[in-house]
Amino acid sequence: MTKGFHWNKWTRKTHYWGAFVISVPIIIIIGTGILLQLKKDVNWIQPPTSEGQSQNSPTLSFDEILSAAMTVDEAGFKSWEDIDRLDVRLEEGIVKVRGKNRWEVQVDTKSGKVLQFAYRRSDLIESLHDGSWFHDKAKLWIFLPTGIILFSMWITGVYMLILPYTVKWKRKK
Repeated sequence: MTKGFHWNKWTRKTHYWGAFVISVPIIIIIGTGILLQLKKDVNWIQPPTSEGQSQNSPTLSFDEILSAAMTVDEAGFKSWEDIDRLDVRLEEGIVKVRGKNRWEVQVDTKSGKVLQFAYRRSDLIESLHDGSWFHDKAKLWIFLPTGIILFSMWITGVYMLILPYTVKWKRKK
């Protein structure tokens, strides 16, 4: 037997060690990915979108929207400092006021009435999914390499799957 590079042995070792190295990040990615696939179907993950009085005709100012959202004690909004973003849904006639604390208050853009409020978990799940929850650098230094290693495992897995068939095919020739 000649010494040197053995492709079959290398692919098996790459597959084995790659699976070991990425096991924890892959479990996080798969688990959170499944939850994110269900976010529109499971209200616990993301509150459903309500419908306002009239579509495509908002009449409230931003300050009026904030005032309406501040009436929800559970959300704990005191000023614009507490707000992460406003998600304006003209076709539904609502504004989703999303707080930095992950609470969401849906306000009718015509009447200013609070239609719904709930804790929004989808953003937390998304930050776990991409690794940014752990640290900003975790995205690039842990989760990106995990994706690259997973891709190489896929390639080596396909190679190991096809190899027995190519050996049989060569023997028949």
